[in-house]
Amino acid sequence: MAVGRWTEEMLDELTDAVNRNTVNIDRLSEKLDRLSADFKEQQIQFKAYQQGTQWVVQLAFTLIASATLTVIITTIVKR
Repeated sequence: MAVGRWTEEMLDELTDAVNRNTVNIDRLSEKLDRLSADFKEQQIQFKAYQQGTQWVVQLAFTLIASATLTVIITTIVKR
């Protein structure tokens, strides 16, 4: 809806609305910056967790392989 004529009161209300929006945009920008920093920190933690999990899996595989070889070699040597 187009306004044919702007009154001082309407312009003041519009100015107030623009100022409120500016403040809200600044707050949202700060929150977005914090979220970005938190996301980066979570990525680092996830990568560390992923690497740790990979090491545990490799260790478990190595232990299973070693135990299997030990059993096989012991069985062959006893014969």
